Amino acid sequence: MKSDAALKIDVERELAWDTQIDDTAIGVAAHHGVVTLTGTVPCWADKHAIEEAAYRVHGVSSIANEIEIKPSWESGPSDSQLAEQIHLALGWAPFVKSERIRATVSDHGSVTLSGSVATLRERDEAEQVVRAVSGVHFVTNEIGIVSPPIAESELRDTIEQALARHAARAASHVTVAVDGDTVVLQGTVGSWLERRAVLGAARGTPGVRRVEDHLFFI
Repeated sequence: MKSDAALKIDVERELAWDTQIDDTAIGVAAHHGVVTLTGTVPCWADKHAIEEAAYRVHGVSSIANEIEIKPSWESGPSDSQLAEQIHLALGWAPFVKSERIRATVSDHGSVTLSGSVATLRERDEAEQVVRAVSGVHFVTNEIGIVSPPIAESELRDTIEQALARHAARAASHVTVAVDGDTVVLQGTVGSWLERRAVLGAARGTPGVRRVEDHLFFI
């Protein structure tokens, strides 16, 4: 395991290396694999990019993202302009059925998403698309998951097959339990990317409305 000092330096170097990130107002602290991020950014997309960059660093097990979003209202779009930009962004998103999603914008960049999609992954992707729109500073995701009922045994088999395709090494270290439309994942993963692949296999399966993540890093 890396020392706290070494992990802090590696995260700071990763933030400085990523050209999409302005790391000048970002603070980094590390303690036993947990990284705390502080500072201010103008929008959610910047906050998310910093978090993703930190997770790329080997040795990071968890992140406390305490970065504050302080947008500049004077230079940002109005809520009506933002609503138009969000509509266009969702329409261009390749994996999102935008005709099923509604976005309501209020209070200088607060967005509420509603409607229905087939999988948790599509719900997540719609939120990611909206959060990346410049001027959005808060998103409430109320999109529902609508899919035909599936037997628990069939749902578990489908997820295990997806795990074998997407994260072969992790498949032998992860157990999948299904309770109705809730999936519980337990076991170990070797990296953040492997964990994301395991979660993606579950969240991309029709019939899953909730995922409980009990995965641990080794």
